[in-house]
Amino acid sequence: MTLQQMHYILTIADSKSMNKAAEKLYIAQPTLTSVVKEVEQEIGIPIFLRTHKGVTVTSEGEIFLASIRGLYQQYEEIRNQYTDGGNFRRKFSISMQHYSFAVKAFIETAKHYDTDEFDLIIRETRTLNVIRDVGSLKSEIGILYMSEQNRRIISKLLREQELEFHTLIQCPACVYLAKTHPLACQKELSLSQLEPYPCLSFEQGSDADVYLAEELLSEHVFQKTIKASDRATMMNLLEGLNGYTLCSSIFNERLSNDQFLVIPFKASADTPNTIMEIGYITKKNASLSSMGRQYVNEMLKSIKNA
Repeated sequence: MTLQQMHYILTIADSKSMNKAAEKLYIAQPTLTSVVKEVEQEIGIPIFLRTHKGVTVTSEGEIFLASIRGLYQQYEEIRNQYTDGGNFRRKFSISMQHYSFAVKAFIETAKHYDTDEFDLIIRETRTLNVIRDVGSLKSEIGILYMSEQNRRIISKLLREQELEFHTLIQCPACVYLAKTHPLACQKELSLSQLEPYPCLSFEQGSDADVYLAEELLSEHVFQKTIKASDRATMMNLLEGLNGYTLCSSIFNERLSNDQFLVIPFKASADTPNTIMEIGYITKKNASLSSMGRQYVNEMLKSIKNA
């Protein structure tokens, strides 16, 4: 199997269509179909299933693609370091829970590179997707948090995907709310004070929501709860319904349009666990690309300046 064949196979998987892949690769579709057949015969498994809507990856194909994606990315990294005038575009992507410091770090990283020569991708997504994206090498880095409540489940998922967790910071929990909230003038807030207001959280789309939640105290039974799937909706709910969410103390006011603030969360005997360990995940024993190293450095700067 050649590197060119790997490139063709990965392009098909990303395009989900033989026609679109052929257009991107500037080759005829019959040539591309022939390449797929040759590779499938060589490795002895079907990679794709053809349907009237395009192509889908088989379960065996998913494992194969994860293997060659990492190898091909390493090839592109080496090629970029030792050759000039390459006609390919380097890719760097991350997947993350909803953290403004990670967005700020991505912005600063992008400034160091010519985006005409790179495809930079940032995905704010559910916890399980963060883990799966890095496990399949769809993303080089994932950002999430662990606590005593979710550590066992998250650690198990990381082991299954052969991932490592690297701690960035351990920080106390805070209450995140709009500056117009009735409790915005308080120096600290307890659950009893927050009880009349809706507690907001990001939807995880799983029966294991309590273990995959981005927010602390997910196991607590709140009187009023609302789930959102994206940051923009969350911001509107915070302001429009006097809602709140329990988050880290890392806060980028500029990215929040100066409309929100964080207030320290007051622990009690019933809610003693108020420490969040936020970090990034990578493939076990994998070396970060130059862009990956730049991004980690920018995250550390963003956290320090938050």
